[in-house]
Amino acid sequence: MDFRKQKPIYLQIAERLMDQIVAGTPAPDDRMPSVRDVAASMGVNPNTVMRSFDYLQQEEIIYNRRGVGYFVGLDAKEKILALQRREFLEEDLPVIKQKMRQLGISIDELTLDDVI
Repeated sequence: MDFRKQKPIYLQIAERLMDQIVAGTPAPDDRMPSVRDVAASMGVNPNTVMRSFDYLQQEEIIYNRRGVGYFVGLDAKEKILALQRREFLEEDLPVIKQKMRQLGISIDELTLDDVI
């Protein structure tokens, strides 16, 4: 996996895992891959993956069954989409708005054809 410098690696791993959950693999209440398996597949330290799992657990996207492993929460997809919407509105959109102001682009000039 290629990592960007702008964001901590553990958050980039968490984002990738969230993308997989939203896509349905693993499905709600399915077991997550082990920390070691994720670390090996991404070429990172298991401690970094553990930070990703801790983050996902704090966001109530996954949960831990002691001695068994981590599992996808039943409403994980909805929580992920809500988290991604919040991040877009708080982080991405202000940057886009600033760039539009800088370039003199009005909201009326935008159409879906411009973006797609």
